[in-house]
Amino acid sequence: MVILAIAALLAGIFYGMLDGANPIISGIASHSDLILILLMISVGISVGTHHGLLQKIREYHVKILLIPAGVIVGSLLGGVVCSLLLRLPLNQGISVASGMGWYSLSGVTISNFAGAELGSIAFLSNLMREIFSFFSIPLIAKYFNAYSCIAPAGATSEDTTLPMMIRYTNEETVVLSVINGIVCSAAVPILISLCYPR
Repeated sequence: MVILAIAALLAGIFYGMLDGANPIISGIASHSDLILILLMISVGISVGTHHGLLQKIREYHVKILLIPAGVIVGSLLGGVVCSLLLRLPLNQGISVASGMGWYSLSGVTISNFAGAELGSIAFLSNLMREIFSFFSIPLIAKYFNAYSCIAPAGATSEDTTLPMMIRYTNEETVVLSVINGIVCSAAVPILISLCYPR
């Protein structure tokens, strides 16, 4: 998945450098909102396929929201720190961090709000977070604890990084990972839009 994402990114950069006008690519770019809706539907389908999720939610009650709340707050604080270090407007740093690893949604959404340059930064930043989580989850599981593995994955903990959770953590952490991914994924579009009030 990581190799495919990097290959797609490099292909897009190469295509952009050619200054060619392909009607298929132009059509996809002009219908980015429709693609985002289809992406959200696919996340909903992914959530619906996890059996036993509602039982675990009832079992944990409000405590189940502690991990996603910590991941969200930590991500936003990271955005604040980066915006101060890079001297970016605060809303831009926070909006990039609000992607929480969901590079496809954050890149397009931020491009719509703040332009292609910041959208590209958001895309790359969140792609790098996902790639970093693939390498860090085994180390975190070994030297810290299973629950800590959820944090670097962010919104991707329910889908692309879930196989890493299954391999390096336990069943309970996998369930919490899925719930974290659902909550963080739902929060991404809301948090980004709050950074650009109209």
